[in-house]
Amino acid sequence: MAWEVRWAQAAFDDLDSVAGYIGKDSPNYAATFVRDVVEAGRSLAQMAERGRVVPEWHEYTIRELLLGNYRLIYQVTETVVYVIGLVHGARDLDALWKGEGRQPSRN
Repeated sequence: MAWEVRWAQAAFDDLDSVAGYIGKDSPNYAATFVRDVVEAGRSLAQMAERGRVVPEWHEYTIRELLLGNYRLIYQVTETVVYVIGLVHGARDLDALWKGEGRQPSRN
């Protein structure tokens, strides 16, 4: 089964922020990281359920791929995968998203 992959604006904003941070030290590494994250997102169209369930939420539809020090968080529905965030693995996900008014969903 193939899923459609859609990125939430918040996930694009997260990626832009991380790329900017990495790019201060290494523009080349930042570009490579962005490419790898986008490719990982694309790959979810074929293997959406391969990521692990986000441990903080214990919700089987909300999963993550680990990309270096970062967590690409996404929600799987019957036909669509929603990429909903990119977070550094050392961050407290619940506290971060609560502070930003975000919830573990595609909205």
